Parts: sequence; structure tokens; C-alpha cells
Amino acid sequence: MEAVVIDAGSKLLKAGPAVPDQAPSMIIPTQMRCMPEGGSLTDGSLFEDISVDPIVRGFIRDWDAMEDLLHHVLYSSLGWEMGNEGQVLFTDPLSTPKAVKEQLVQMMFETFNISGFYASEQAVLSLYAVGRISGCTVDIGHGKIDIAPVIEGAVQHVVSRRFQIGGIDLTKLLAQELNKSNPSVKLSISDVETLKEQYSCCVEDEVAYEKTQHSCQEEQHTLPDGQVITVGRERYAVGEALFQPSILSLDADGIVEQLVRSISTVSSESHRQLLENTVLCGGTVSMPGFEERFQKEAAMCSAIVRPLLVKAPEYMPENLKMYSAWVGGAILAKVVFPQNQHINKAEYDETGPSIVHRKCF
Repeated sequence: MEAVVIDAGSKLLKAGPAVPDQAPSMIIPTQMRCMPEGGSLTDGSLFEDISVDPIVRGFIRDWDAMEDLLHHVLYSSLGWEMGNEGQVLFTDPLSTPKAVKEQLVQMMFETFNISGFYASEQAVLSLYAVGRISGCTVDIGHGKIDIAPVIEGAVQHVVSRRFQIGGIDLTKLLAQELNKSNPSVKLSISDVETLKEQYSCCVEDEVAYEKTQHSCQEEQHTLPDGQVITVGRERYAVGEALFQPSILSLDADGIVEQLVRSISTVSSESHRQLLENTVLCGGTVSMPGFEERFQKEAAMCSAIVRPLLVKAPEYMPENLKMYSAWVGGAILAKVVFPQNQHINKAEYDETGPSIVHRKCF
């Protein structure tokens, strides 16, 4: 039985058997919908279902919901059988608290009775996916942005940076902009997510962005409920906010400058090794024009060594940026489990959850 690799994000969970040159076999929303206890009102009508987010800003917050989600993934979707559970490799977000790591490994051994466990940090795995062990990842997730320098397979935590903004904040920005120009249209978050994925794009620089605020092509989009909304200059705000955070009312530098500043605090002999092996991760970075804008900003920055983006190998699946940590996890699983570098059940029983810090990180 192949080890299962699980990359659980705030918006999407990617999972599947460890096959390195393929996309994960399942990509599903992390958010769960559940019925309140009882299920109906006294008049016989049903409660509306409730949305539950097991993971918020990258970290597990609702352990009961996470257990239900993993049960669905492992037994219902991937076909595990009770009493014949296999091995699992989890991707680990930057700066995960020790208590969360321990609770995860405890749940996997004690609730799911797995035979082996391993975890590795997402930044390291995303570099593995493009054939690197050193470099820097810029990971724009649903609820956070992580900038993580990695040297010889080890994240440099002291100089890593996490920002508590992400795709959900860009969605809310787009909703605000669309509401200004379409005041009569009632938008749900799911409507705005769809519009963001379909229409958002980056322009080449700040000058081009300013021009879009005065003149740009508009398109009409029909929502599922029949309402018609006009999308014009709003589509450019989503990408631009990453290079001009003031659009989000944040007093901060753009994403390229943040990357360069992070690396500047590493020893100078590592600057080239890190910056010239920069990897972009997350669904947002697949936005049309984003990579080109990032490269243009990098070429104009004042640093002696400037960021250069690593291209994914041709044999890797399309849209690798969206699940590069999962692919790196599949690569690593082919090493750690056959070579018995993982935590097995006997080791867990002897040492307890704290063993995760000694064997996995």
C-alpha cells in the first residue's frame, strides 16, 4: 500500500497515494458543512447547514471537524479499511506550534491507528518538487503568506516571515470593489471567489495599474441566480494589492521587497543560493500576469542579488504551483518510509507525541 500524502490548507485539502509525478488524486474544500444536532425545527422544517472551518490561517483550529474530514478522506475517498491502516505523510505549515504538531500525530496514531507517520515543512517540500534543496519559497495561501528561506533542506526560521493575509483577504477586497461599482447586486463569498478566479489578473507595473483605474475594458458576468454584474477595473486590484499592500490598508512593502528583506538578514554567502532559487506557491500565483509582474519587480529591486524564479521540470504535472508541497511530500515519502526514517507505532507508544519533534523536524 502506497503511503498517503496529505496537504491540508485553509481552503483546499490535497491528498492521495505518493506518486511524485502526478497531481494529488483528490482536491476537496477543507471547509465542512454539517447539520446542527437534532436536524429540524419543531414545525418540521430543517435547520440550514452550518459551515465549519477545521483550518484557519494555516493551522488546525477545530480538531473534531479535522477528524471527520480525515475520516472521509482516508476511508471513504482513498479506500482504507478499518484495521488495515497505512502510512501518512503530512505537509506542515511554517511556524506550526509544537502543541499542534503533537496533537496531530496523537490523533493519527490513537484515532486512526496508522502504521507510520512523517511530517515535513511545506517550504522544503515545495523546493523538492522543483528539484532543489536550497532556495526560498513565497507561498500565498488562502489565509496567509509565508516567505521561507531553506538551506540544505532546513527552513531558516529566524528569518522566515508570515503575514496574516492571503487569498481570503483578496476575495474580500474584490467584494468591496465590486459592491462599489455594482451596488444593486447581492454577492455571496462563493460568487466573489468564482469572479476572482475567472477575472483577476496582474498588470505589468504601478503605472499600468493607475491607467486601469481610469480606463479599462468591462465585461458582464451572469451569476448563478441570474443577476448580472459588471467587472472592470476591480479585477486588477486583487493582484496589485500584493505589490502595493496599501490597497488593503496595510502599511507594508510589496511581496518582492519583503522577500529581499527576509534574505538580507541571512549570511551574505547564502544570498545568491536563496534568491536565485525562488519558488512561487499557491493558487493565487497562477493568476494571469502575476509571475511576469513578480519578475519585473525583482529586476528593479535595489538588492545586489535579485530574485530569480525556478521553473518546474517538464515532467511535473500542470498547475504545480497549486500543490507543489503535496508533490514534494510524495517525493519524500518514497524515501522516508522505505528507509524507516518515519515514526512507527512502537516508537510512538514508547515515547508519545513528543517524538514528532525529534524524528520529523
